[in-house]
Amino acid sequence: MSDIAIRVENLGKAYRIGLKEQQQETMLGAMAAWVKSPFENFRSVRNLSRFDDAAADKPQLSAFTPHPSSGPAPQPSAFIPQPSSAPSDIIWALKDVSFEVKHGEVLGIIGRNGAGKSTLLKILSRITEPTRGRASVYGRLGSLLEVGTGFHPDLTGRENIYLNGTILGMKKREVDARFEKIVEFSGVEKFIDTPVKRYSSGMRVRLAFSVAAHLEPEILLVDEVLAVGDAEFQKRCLGKMGDVARQGRTILFVSHNMATVEQLCSRAIVLSAGRITAAGATNSAIHSYLSVDERPKVKGENVLARSPDGSLELLSLGPTGENGESLAMAQCGRDLHLALALRTSKSLPDSTVSVGINSLHEVRIATLHSTIAGARLSIPEGTHKIVCRVPHLAIAPGCYALDAKLYSGTEVALWAPRVQQLVVEQGDFFETGKLPASTWGGVCYLDQEWMVNDFPQNGE
Repeated sequence: MSDIAIRVENLGKAYRIGLKEQQQETMLGAMAAWVKSPFENFRSVRNLSRFDDAAADKPQLSAFTPHPSSGPAPQPSAFIPQPSSAPSDIIWALKDVSFEVKHGEVLGIIGRNGAGKSTLLKILSRITEPTRGRASVYGRLGSLLEVGTGFHPDLTGRENIYLNGTILGMKKREVDARFEKIVEFSGVEKFIDTPVKRYSSGMRVRLAFSVAAHLEPEILLVDEVLAVGDAEFQKRCLGKMGDVARQGRTILFVSHNMATVEQLCSRAIVLSAGRITAAGATNSAIHSYLSVDERPKVKGENVLARSPDGSLELLSLGPTGENGESLAMAQCGRDLHLALALRTSKSLPDSTVSVGINSLHEVRIATLHSTIAGARLSIPEGTHKIVCRVPHLAIAPGCYALDAKLYSGTEVALWAPRVQQLVVEQGDFFETGKLPASTWGGVCYLDQEWMVNDFPQNGE
């Protein structure tokens, strides 16, 4: 038997969206549209489930391969011809997506809202059909896609547990053996014989996760549902998924929490506009996803951000040398000179500049704030460079995202979140000639002194 659990080949999913109502400018045009409207309505209804006019360079396979436990995947069932141009009412939620997942691997799927993550898991779960391509799943699959997915609202929690077990192909005695653990983990013992439609969203997701994890599917799909539960339950879920992974089962995990993805996943792929833009080790995939270089900048030459009224522009933000030259990165243990280049069409006599330093997991590491540091800034009309010096930079090596905010008096004149990167390289922070190991973890270093004192004895 192959060690491949999931194989996705040139997968695409198209949806048809509504078009703007056409307005006729003449009486004759309105009459012609009225005569043709029944035929147009019939075509619109038919096209809701047909994509013969979807664009492609060549004919593509359109089939979903069921999940056999072993053996080769069956051949695709049909060819769908594709004309040369796409109509404007078709959007591709997924396009040309290909990857493989081995048995026992934990794969993270990350991307911004609308990138196609949930669509991909729905295709793998056989909830929806692909427009083209092939998705092959080898093994018994369990999924946790949305709160309450797979639960019948009129059935009790107990009945839904057995229903899900039956769907997974388990015998009643197999579900019986796991029932108590499922209920105990979910924490809904008092309501197990209550219809699920009366559960809160938190109760539903707790029971759904407990069912999905304890019924021991060979492949588990989890789609950003842990955000519904409380912090304690999220911690238990992560621990349970870690146990599942150590048992050699496969997990596809979709989340916007990069710290969780980094902790749980050995590999990750990044989806953007329905395509895979990066794949590989989890850290590198997260770095690619959160890279501020991918974020759109203001149209215009050398402008990172602009105030709503257009009077203030942020031209650049980053480390510089002592003589003002731009640097590619800062170094831990050395002084950081962080410079902001601003252009303003009006004077700002009472200004405050703030720069936030954030980890790639959206955690604020430090804030540089001119007023709190005791600086009074007056920015005249024109182009200026404002420099903040941070002695003996204590931030650990890594890649960080910078926010920039400028106040005029008490009003926010410009706000630029995650507008630039700050790369910090390793340095001799402790001035001992010994560099900290990369496995230390943490985001900062602390000056420290060590000593050995006599332990007081006999009450002295």
